[in-house]
Amino acid sequence: MRRIAVVGASLAGVSAARALRKQGYDGELVIVGDEAEQPYDRPPLSKTLLAGEADEADIRLLRDGETLDADWRLGVSATGLRPADRSVSLSDGTDLTVDAVVLATGARPRQPWPDPPAGVHTLRTLADARALRDRLRPGAQLVVVGAGFIGAEVASTARGLGVDVTVVEALPTPLAAVLGEEFGAVLAGLHAAHGVRLLCGVGVSRLVGSVQMEGVELADGRLIPADVVLVGVGVQPNVEWLAGSSLDAPGGVRCDAYGQTGISTVVAVGDCASWYSPELGGYYRLEHWTAARERAPIAVSALLSGGRDLIADRPPYVWSDQYGRTLQLAGLPAGADSVKVEEGSVADLDFLAVYRRGERPVALLALGQARAFLRRRKQLVAEAAGRAGQPTASG
Repeated sequence: MRRIAVVGASLAGVSAARALRKQGYDGELVIVGDEAEQPYDRPPLSKTLLAGEADEADIRLLRDGETLDADWRLGVSATGLRPADRSVSLSDGTDLTVDAVVLATGARPRQPWPDPPAGVHTLRTLADARALRDRLRPGAQLVVVGAGFIGAEVASTARGLGVDVTVVEALPTPLAAVLGEEFGAVLAGLHAAHGVRLLCGVGVSRLVGSVQMEGVELADGRLIPADVVLVGVGVQPNVEWLAGSSLDAPGGVRCDAYGQTGISTVVAVGDCASWYSPELGGYYRLEHWTAARERAPIAVSALLSGGRDLIADRPPYVWSDQYGRTLQLAGLPAGADSVKVEEGSVADLDFLAVYRRGERPVALLALGQARAFLRRRKQLVAEAAGRAGQPTASG
């Protein structure tokens, strides 16, 4: 292969480009990114950057002087993929002829209100964070729609800035679908303990305000005053540009357990990719920082040599900083039939819980308990590697 295009210049794309060079690819490398920004890390957007505790230079992904010997096409998006012609079309009117493609186009926030009043935000990009930060002034009234990780982190950051915060969540408890009711209730308690009003089990019927946000009307008729709204109700994979290529599945580009798409010259990583999990027996997307970084070398190995020497079903990992505490989750709770707190105490907000299928651990959840979590996570990864008969991915 003499020319490879990485389409997407966020963490998954940069990680794939680094993996290509690390694994010996010395040909031409083109990296396409739809933002004009130099690549940056997303987790700080809802936390330290939003709080003003980090500046933009602190979150850049490329190390000083790092170029990856690549042709960077920033501020340009991909508009079409023709695998048979080995061609990628770009929004500036050019066509790239390539030998292979890494798809890393990520996802975008869902926005139920396509033409909202001023003051309604989503949070995915650096530009989003800048715009939201400008509105989070002491005394502002923020309504967060959705109590997932992004919504909870923004609520936490906003409270630290002196903002009045209400969180609206359609589920009975935050993240109940992921963590279960018991631990969703723990997160609900964190919100309450820090002066955040949490309204669960109710949806939003409409946003009130013709030009500027004035309030949020709930499905039960209540009106919550708001001059700022953060919508955090999930994301949509950026795959529409793949129409006609056979890869544009609505739930993300379908891949095997190694990122291979069925087209030998195309692999997919990051939030746009739906990988097959032998553990779950189906496809699923992971919208986590570690998944974007760890899966890139797996897919690159498969692309360059068909190699399967890295573990593909490594237990996923995500963390979330909320109200001065760190929540950590490893593995897949969806595969469990029981869960039990095995270290610490829920009452003390310092615990480690183990999700099991039968007798086998399949996931861990910790609030605090950093050392115990690290130890148990290493065991979880080792057990997964042992079942697969493979070494762990090194990144």
